[in-house]
Amino acid sequence: MKPSLCSTAPSSVINGEGVMRAAQSAASRIAPIWPLKTFVAVNPFVGLTKHGFFESAELMARAAGARMTMPRSFYLDALAKGELRLSDVAEALAATPQARGNFVDPQQLLRAAQQEQQQPIAVTPTIADLAAQHSGVDWPALVTERIALFAADYFDQGQATWNMVSYQIGLYAQWREIALIDRAPEVAGLRGFRSAVAALPETAELLLLSASKQLGVPAAALDGYYHRLLMSIGGFAGHARYRQWQQQLYGRNDTALVELLALRLAWDAVLAQVLPQLADQLPSWREALTAPLGEAQRRSLLIDVVLQTAFDAAWQRQLATQIQRPAPPPRLRAPKVLAAFCIDVRSERFRRALESVTPQVETIGFGGFFGVPIEYVPIGHRHGGAQCPVLLKPSHVVHETVRDAAPLEPARIAARRLVRRWAAKAWHSFRLAAVSSFAYVETLGLMYAAKLLGNSFGLSRAAPQPALVGLSRSVRRRLKPGIDPSQANGRHSGFALGDRVAMAETILRGMSLTTSFARLVVLVGHGATTVNNPHASGLDCGACGGHSGEANARVAVEILADPQVRAQLRTRGIVIPEDTVFLAALHDTTTDEVHVFETDLVPDNHSAELAAFQHALALAGRVARAERMLQFEPCARVRVDAKIVERSRDWSQVRPEWGLAGCAAFIAAPRERTAGLDLAGKSFLHSYDWRQDQDFATLHTIMTAPMIVASWISLQYYGSTVDNAVFGSGNKVLHNVVGTIGVLEGNGGDLRPGLPWQSLHDGERLVHQPLRLPVVIEAPTAAIEGVIAAHAGVRELVEGGWIALFAIDDHGALTRRPARSATWVSMSPALIDQAA
Repeated sequence: MKPSLCSTAPSSVINGEGVMRAAQSAASRIAPIWPLKTFVAVNPFVGLTKHGFFESAELMARAAGARMTMPRSFYLDALAKGELRLSDVAEALAATPQARGNFVDPQQLLRAAQQEQQQPIAVTPTIADLAAQHSGVDWPALVTERIALFAADYFDQGQATWNMVSYQIGLYAQWREIALIDRAPEVAGLRGFRSAVAALPETAELLLLSASKQLGVPAAALDGYYHRLLMSIGGFAGHARYRQWQQQLYGRNDTALVELLALRLAWDAVLAQVLPQLADQLPSWREALTAPLGEAQRRSLLIDVVLQTAFDAAWQRQLATQIQRPAPPPRLRAPKVLAAFCIDVRSERFRRALESVTPQVETIGFGGFFGVPIEYVPIGHRHGGAQCPVLLKPSHVVHETVRDAAPLEPARIAARRLVRRWAAKAWHSFRLAAVSSFAYVETLGLMYAAKLLGNSFGLSRAAPQPALVGLSRSVRRRLKPGIDPSQANGRHSGFALGDRVAMAETILRGMSLTTSFARLVVLVGHGATTVNNPHASGLDCGACGGHSGEANARVAVEILADPQVRAQLRTRGIVIPEDTVFLAALHDTTTDEVHVFETDLVPDNHSAELAAFQHALALAGRVARAERMLQFEPCARVRVDAKIVERSRDWSQVRPEWGLAGCAAFIAAPRERTAGLDLAGKSFLHSYDWRQDQDFATLHTIMTAPMIVASWISLQYYGSTVDNAVFGSGNKVLHNVVGTIGVLEGNGGDLRPGLPWQSLHDGERLVHQPLRLPVVIEAPTAAIEGVIAAHAGVRELVEGGWIALFAIDDHGALTRRPARSATWVSMSPALIDQAA
């Protein structure tokens, strides 16, 4: 007789409260994965930072078979080439307390690295793994496939024409109903599958308790076992975590992730019931759940973590050599044009190029949402996207309107846009419907021949943004954000005067821009032009929630140009000269072209500055494109400008740009600190002058928002590089979009998180080096320590070794904060030279 769910094995002491606590703990370790339309960089270790790097490496190895360092040969090659030095290994060994009892000096560790093989850490086994081991049948693949098919349908956001699920009941209950009529598992060899499902509890909470008891999971192993179950379907678990994350921002909850865990646990329980031959294996399986890490595996992991830390230290030494210098004297007069770019590493290259072609332009760096956390609603839409970092929620709604419009013109334009969208949706349904799709291909397919040929040979013109389709050029030129308080689509839109003033002050103080205003101040957002690219939003502005930064720049400019706002700012000590004009612009990071908006409104007496600035932008674009082209085709003789634009329009191009590949530093300092330095497009540059920072409020904002976002980006690139199979998305050529929420690699399986390999590797070498982010802040160490003490998230990043923290003093000297010590260590030029 087959065991039922009521027959329990020894399970220590398991109760409902402990099971749910373990479920929530395991769920918290899952990194959220944003859907494709707002795909943003996410730290794949975001739920693990409190454990520290070494402990997290063990946890992820057990939960997913993941590797958090490169193959050992990578570091040994760097050592042979002189990129990694003995002094770096010594520093890393000292910074890794777990290794001190195993290796007396760096030479011993290096000998061990060369002589000892890497020892893999055993993955926590699931019942599916156990069944595969003893039957030779790939049951884990079947489980993943069946769950993925259901989850793709359940989480679908409009791609599927037919949808089986009902959202009136929860995810687990919905799966149970479908599983009761699903014959595929029985065809695959799981006789009695549907009967076993019928015996399962009807709620996720009861299933977690009863199935854990049935399997006899030790109470101490619940957390790790649940984490392993979720990582076995980590892509869809990541999307469920995203849903939970979004709801929690608004004080609500979403149970899909815990219910997905229950679904996955149900499969293990059913397998144990319908495969009775596993009964004899369960005692040893339970022991494996609580088995400690073997000494050989621990030693091997320590070697690899120390080598990675040494690799980080080698880069930090190079960076310190470059930036540790006396700061140039501050400017005596305001520049004619001040351009504020996003801190994005791609902006560093363009900023450097722009400053090199003219002394009349100075640049500063600021978060690309420009301190304006909004939901921006394009004309003809009822809802928009969150234009702010994913750590925040929009504080205001801004609807797009038309400048100098006739009384009824905006309503007519919005109505036309709605009709066009409905027509497009109907046409899309016609093309994909079960019957009409055949008629569509046979009768209309040839009409697309010219378009197909144009796309294939790069002859097609760049398509307008989706939000602009159907609008005339005249209307497009007159679109603008409506910042005045109003009602639109039954929602409050715009800003009250007090909100505008507060936001303007926050923007200017955040940029350390309270004096010496230029005659033209340009806020430059950024976006990317690509085609046939599921991850296109990942190339847009992460600070704008995976959207272009155009809306934020234009809203900020509208606020800063408001005479009432300027009058109120004077009472707060910020005097903007009457002849200062604010403009918005957009930097296309794929083509390195910059478009300045509403230039027709610039006063005549500023036309000379505007013309000179636009000429400088054109020259800087050519310089930046030439530099970027070296990354694509270093030896080719090509027409650089044409080739770069062609890449942005080529639907077969897997590398239209490199995105943020290479990101390797975050620097918060006055521009004078980095002006003239070639940072090779590797640094996030945030302008910051602590002398203008009242109570270090801006420093707190920088370290709790832009710095954390930069660390997320860095760690996403890091994870996708060291183990693309777990943290990345594999081969871009094989991607298929599912439910508009993510991609599969091939035609089935789990969602793939992270970055495709083509975003990290050029086919011959890594373009992104796996480095944990060094953060350099020009501010007193006491002020920096104050932020660390006040913010647990920052403290975890610093003390867990996820970022490396440095400070610059007034004389340009650098100090470093060790991961587990609040005592800052000098990095004098002499010590750096000695290490080199």
